[in-house]
Amino acid sequence: MLRNLGFYIMLMFSLLSCIQNNVSNTISNLEKANDLINETSPYLLQHAYNPVDWKAWNDESLQLAKDQNKPIIISVGYSSCHWCHVMEEESFESDTVAKLMNDNFINIKVDREERPDIDQIYMNAVQLMTGRGGWPLNCITLPDGRPVFGGTYFTKSQWIKILKDISKLYKDDPDKMISYAEKLTEGIKNSDLIVVNENPVQFDTKSLNVTVDEFKQSLDFIQGGQRGEPKFPMPSHLDFLLRYSFQTNNEELKKYVLTTLTKMANGGIYDQIAGGFSRYSVDDRWHIPHFEKMLYDNAQLVSLYSKAYQLTKKEDYKRIVEETLDFIDTELSTEEGAFFSSLDADSKNSEEELEEGAFYVWTQQELKSLLEDDFELFKAYYNINAVGNWEKDNYVLYKTLSDEEFITEHQLSFTVLDSKRNDWKEQLLEARNKRNKPRLDDKVLTSWNTLMLKGYVDAYKAIGNEDYLKKAITNANFIKKNQLKGDGLLFHSYKNGKSTINGFSEDYAHTIAAFIRLYQVTFNEEWLSIAKGLMDYTIEHFLNEKTEMFYFTSKGSSNLIARKTEVFDNVIPSSNSVLAECLLKLGHYYSDKVYSELAHQMLKNVNDTMLKIPSAYTNWLSLYLNYSNPYYEVVISGEEAKDILKQLKVLYIPNVLISGSTTESDLPLLKNKFNKDETLIYVCTNGTCKLPVNTIDKALGQILK
Repeated sequence: MLRNLGFYIMLMFSLLSCIQNNVSNTISNLEKANDLINETSPYLLQHAYNPVDWKAWNDESLQLAKDQNKPIIISVGYSSCHWCHVMEEESFESDTVAKLMNDNFINIKVDREERPDIDQIYMNAVQLMTGRGGWPLNCITLPDGRPVFGGTYFTKSQWIKILKDISKLYKDDPDKMISYAEKLTEGIKNSDLIVVNENPVQFDTKSLNVTVDEFKQSLDFIQGGQRGEPKFPMPSHLDFLLRYSFQTNNEELKKYVLTTLTKMANGGIYDQIAGGFSRYSVDDRWHIPHFEKMLYDNAQLVSLYSKAYQLTKKEDYKRIVEETLDFIDTELSTEEGAFFSSLDADSKNSEEELEEGAFYVWTQQELKSLLEDDFELFKAYYNINAVGNWEKDNYVLYKTLSDEEFITEHQLSFTVLDSKRNDWKEQLLEARNKRNKPRLDDKVLTSWNTLMLKGYVDAYKAIGNEDYLKKAITNANFIKKNQLKGDGLLFHSYKNGKSTINGFSEDYAHTIAAFIRLYQVTFNEEWLSIAKGLMDYTIEHFLNEKTEMFYFTSKGSSNLIARKTEVFDNVIPSSNSVLAECLLKLGHYYSDKVYSELAHQMLKNVNDTMLKIPSAYTNWLSLYLNYSNPYYEVVISGEEAKDILKQLKVLYIPNVLISGSTTESDLPLLKNKFNKDETLIYVCTNGTCKLPVNTIDKALGQILK
């Protein structure tokens, strides 16, 4: 008994010693951490244990630079950025580099996804200085935040030289740096200056056709996408060209868009095993991706492939939509119905070292071992040969034959091929999931979430899967509950149950657009009402009354050297082009001339530049189509309105605004149109309606005449 008691006493002391050591180690680690340890951004937390004395962007950090009269290093990146990780490993984890930075600068780390407003300003500065941009973005500024030097990735030796040269110059000749900063800051403020176009503008098909002919010069009609490399999907480009080709019966451009979609779906940029698209391909044939997977890319591509399926009924496009949404559901969805931001390009390899693409690539030996007798057929289907080889004897799965061509060449049936492909995916997915997974950026961004909401709505319209509509409504309710305050303010970010950072115009634009889209498939006027309320808030807090365009930041924002106006449609359409489109739609729904006139003026403001540089204005060009080509209001009123809507929604008709109700409604478009004895369809233009009809075919005859 005593012997047992002694054993338990020794065990107790041993446990207490372990606990004490763990507490001591935790305290020691906390002491080594910099200020980023208190942040929630996964990207900032990745840098929390760098020897660099990183601080977050806030009033205290900016004031510290002024108090100590030190230049600021503003280093911007995001968690799935490969070259951000490389520069961290080479420079920011180096004690030598850290000492130079800590002694001579105030060092601020910024997550570009959390703070796109800061990223905009300093990216603009770097582009003005160097003619190009990218991430990591490293900008050195005066203590008041005005930039004097910048670039993207620097090697360790380059960065050390820059640090020494800039710190010496600031100590020896600060006036020279101040003079340069003044000129550069003025350039930043003027770089997106919009002039109100007070001249009458005729939005006509002739001007648009000339612009599209100019745009065609940059298109790759063989491989799809833009000419050259790298290749980005650019959903806004493809969405406009698909719509333009449909409304103008342009078979050449229709073929171009469908070629692009097919090449991307067959390429390594698409995850052939689990679905979902990577950021871009580094080559000109969509083969080798930059392996990070971003929510905003996949959201927009789901919408695009859904529309392509509506138009063509091609099963491959439907499969891409379904597989990509399976990926979203498995990897990027929260229990609350929201969506995470991204998966990293890098993951740990078998040696536990971070390596780009390690999670996704295969060796021949692995594939032979897993697939056994099926390997030869798999090898032919996915080019496990010189065509599909990447580096280090690794292969990125890549299709070069259509399924029709493949089954003819190998004397198979579609049923057999489909069965084998499903078996291959199941086997390889099981094997791949045993590897170290890429890191997850688990913050929730309002703008990206509502892009995904639109993706689910578009997939529901095309495919009819009710589960997609449920997920869209669940996400809309999440936004309404967590990100929207009673006064109309939207939060930009959400993590660990907490909403943070006042929203930017992109959050309002994409949320308004998504809620309008949700109304169009549910006829639930709550979503339209919220969209209108958000638009009124946006006009009050973001509108520049001098230019009649919207600032990216609200009038309550502070500590930035400039308020920018986002106009160019890039990988994501600009907030201004989306807001203009929403103003047009809300103007129709509510017969509101203020909305309609503002939308018209915004398009006028960009008209001259848009027609000269179409590749930077493709979402604006979609809006242009609403003015230059027929645009219809389709109103469905009556007890069977939702049944008729189900027949209509599966069709690709991009030039209609749908509204409807199963009861009386005070919405201007619907007022006095309800008939309890018969469900009628009204096809209208600017509020003037043709004779109502009672079948989809008759309504289509009025639209597609």
